[in-house]
Amino acid sequence: MKSKPYISVVIPVYKCEKCLVELCKRLKQALGKLNKEFEIIFINDASPDNAWQVITELGEKDKRVTGICLSRNFGQHYAIAAGLERVSGEWIVVMDCDLQDQPEEIINLHQKAMEGYDIVLAQRINRKDIWFKKIISKIFYKVLGYLTKTKQDSKVANFGVFNKKVIQVILNMKDSIRYFPTMVRWVGFKTIQISVSHAPRENGSSSYTIRMMLKLGINTVLSFSEKPLVLVAIFGLIISAFSFIIGIVYIIKYFLGDIEVLGFATIIISISFLSGMIILVLGIIGLYIGKIFENVKNRPTYIISESINLKKENNE
Repeated sequence: MKSKPYISVVIPVYKCEKCLVELCKRLKQALGKLNKEFEIIFINDASPDNAWQVITELGEKDKRVTGICLSRNFGQHYAIAAGLERVSGEWIVVMDCDLQDQPEEIINLHQKAMEGYDIVLAQRINRKDIWFKKIISKIFYKVLGYLTKTKQDSKVANFGVFNKKVIQVILNMKDSIRYFPTMVRWVGFKTIQISVSHAPRENGSSSYTIRMMLKLGINTVLSFSEKPLVLVAIFGLIISAFSFIIGIVYIIKYFLGDIEVLGFATIIISISFLSGMIILVLGIIGLYIGKIFENVKNRPTYIISESINLKKENNE
């Protein structure tokens, strides 16, 4: 009987068909240095290329390679969740499939974890991305960190080594919205970041557009924080205080006889501004209610259409 894996590697796959063979080869070489049993779990997030065919071939050649194919594109972090729910290792690695996260760095991450850390995150000091993506990413994480009340770092993404107890707590979080880095930050545990080398993307381009990042950010904020509601309430108080002061001023002017005809423009601007604020508040409340509605439906966060080498006890 094959012994239980010591380390599990979870890799969501989307538009990376040409990277998978090289990634698998380098993973086996790197993990072999640990002299421990390992498993590699590829989760095909309905990639439009031939990624699933490549994963199937890799699984047929090596039973340590597990393939999971989702029924449609659910998103990177839902694919990660599908993989995490099927890991067997004491330690779990989460990484991207495009070879920018380098398999050789797993050894350094694991060695750091052996010093007593539950979470070791890979910090990409010299990101090999285009300048525009780095700027957008930095802004995104700054805003996300502020609104979710978590510490975010644009140099840190999914890549890291995690103790199985950390992953178990994350899996016990029944949020319908999944964003792995924020969930890792939220659960706590003993965490450290170490510098790793980051490779340029050799094939294809990132699937994250500005629109997708905006959608991801909004969903994450709605799931992890009530700060937008707090900010709107504070802004409402400021407007109320300002309106009260203006009202006092106009009352004084009225008794002093300084008011003859109220300005039409002032009235129109005030009505338009306050109407916009009311719509904004209702919109934010509506978003939160919408997310509550999604949770109440209790639909699965992902659906598996087929798999290869998936353990029967973990299969659905």
